[in-house]
Amino acid sequence: MNGDAGDSSAGPAEDEDAAAPGGRLHGRAARRRLARTLALQALYEADTSGHDPAVALQRLIEEGAIAAEPAAFAVHLIAGVKAARAELDAEIAHSAPQWPVEQLAVIDRNLLRIAIYEITFDEETPVSVAVNEAVELAKTFGGEASPRFVNGVLGAVSAGRGE
Repeated sequence: MNGDAGDSSAGPAEDEDAAAPGGRLHGRAARRRLARTLALQALYEADTSGHDPAVALQRLIEEGAIAAEPAAFAVHLIAGVKAARAELDAEIAHSAPQWPVEQLAVIDRNLLRIAIYEITFDEETPVSVAVNEAVELAKTFGGEASPRFVNGVLGAVSAGRGE
């Protein structure tokens, strides 16, 4: 699932051509899901091993022969999360005060960082898309309660922003 490098145009909607029969993603939505998955993998590696997430991401891109568009979006996400990590973690702590950030499951913590980065700093991604993508990735990579937890925290973040 390494996407098509030929369609780099930014369409009017993130989820354009999103779902096909059977629930599979196509087009831009599929490429961006791949990018989010790569970013999540790199951030997971960084949290569990101490590696630089940008270096981990570059390795994942090279090993997977990832096309230019999803690779560039993944690099954008990693750079943004790295630059805003303190603010992202503060937002998580504010939106889920009963759960210390450092005690969250690694997948949940990094899904929240990515989604909150997209909601707060990346004006290209609609809030609903950032939330839905994080929940879908939580279903794939997280624990049984992860989708509900991620959705609840991101709902609080969105409500705090008036979304």
